[in-house]
Amino acid sequence: MRHTMLRDLEVSRIGLGAMGMSCGYTGAGTDDAQSLRTLHRAFDLGVTFVDTAEIYGPYTNERLVGRALKGRRDEVVLATKFGLVSHAGGGPGRLDSSPANVRTAVDGSLRRLGTDHIDLCYQHRVDPNTPIEDTVGALATLVAEGKIRHIGLSEAGTDTIRRAHAVHPITAVQSEYSLWTRDPEKAVLPTLRELGIGFVAYSPLGHGFLTGTVRSAGGFDAEDLRADNPRFTEENLRRNLRIADEMQAVAAEAHATPAQVALAWLLARGDDVVPIPGTRRVARLEENTAAGSILLTPGQLARLDALPSAAGEHHTEEQMRMMNR
Repeated sequence: MRHTMLRDLEVSRIGLGAMGMSCGYTGAGTDDAQSLRTLHRAFDLGVTFVDTAEIYGPYTNERLVGRALKGRRDEVVLATKFGLVSHAGGGPGRLDSSPANVRTAVDGSLRRLGTDHIDLCYQHRVDPNTPIEDTVGALATLVAEGKIRHIGLSEAGTDTIRRAHAVHPITAVQSEYSLWTRDPEKAVLPTLRELGIGFVAYSPLGHGFLTGTVRSAGGFDAEDLRADNPRFTEENLRRNLRIADEMQAVAAEAHATPAQVALAWLLARGDDVVPIPGTRRVARLEENTAAGSILLTPGQLARLDALPSAAGEHHTEEQMRMMNR
C-alpha cells in the first residue's frame, strides 16, 4: 500500500471508514467478529488510516476499533470525531463544540479506543453556537497536552476553514466526495490546496450505490441511512442508474470492478485526496484496497468526468443544513 501526506500526517493512500461496522447500514452491528477480522486484515494489507467517531453507535464503533487496535496501535493512524454528542445534557444528535464539551468528548474517545492519543481529531459538524476559534483553541490545548496530534474539520465551509487554520494548522478536512457527490470541487478543494490542507473523502462509493449492487429502492432497515436518503427514493434511484451503468462499462474496459473504478477516479484527483471506503467484509476490503494499483486512461477519466449529476441531494434536508457552514 502506497502512502501519501495529509499536510504533515502520513497515511495510507486508501483508508478505512469504520462507521458501517456498527451503525448506519442494514446489518450493521450484528457481527463484530467479522468486523474485527476486516480491521485486522486491513492492517495486514497496509491500510494505516482508520476513521471512527463517538456518534457512531453512539460509542460502540470506537469500542470496536479499540478492540482491533490492541497490540497494533503503532501500525495505525487513528482518526475520530466529536461534536455531534452534547455531554452537558443534550445527548447524541445535539451539536456541541464548546471547549468544555471538546475536552469531555476527547477524554471519552481515548478511553473507548484504549489509547493515550488520537492522531487526527475532527470536529464532526460546525457548531453555529460556538465560534470556531474557541473550538480550535480547545483542540490546540489538547495538542499541547499530547492527547491529540492533528486537528481536522468535517463538512466545513471555506470561511470556517480559514478562520480555524488561523488559530492552529488544520491537517485535513473530511467531506463526502465521489463520482456522484462532487460538491467539494467548487470551493473547498481549491481552498485546501491554497492552505496546504489535506482532503479525506468519506462515502467514496456513494453509500454503496457506485458498486453497482443497489439496483432498486427499498430493502433497507428503518435505521439504514439510505432509507430516507433522497438519492435512494424510487424515482431518483431509477434516474441514477445511468451513472451506475456507465461506471460498469468503464469497469469492464479497465478489467476492474465498479467500486475500484470509483476509487481509482478519486485517487486520480490528487495525492492530497484520501478516500476512506467502509465495509464490514474482508472480500470487499481486499477489492477496495486493490484499487490503488488501477490506473485509468485519460479517455476513461474523461468519460467518468462527464457523468451526469446525481438526482436528489446526497443527505436529508436536516443533514444538509449542518454542512458547509
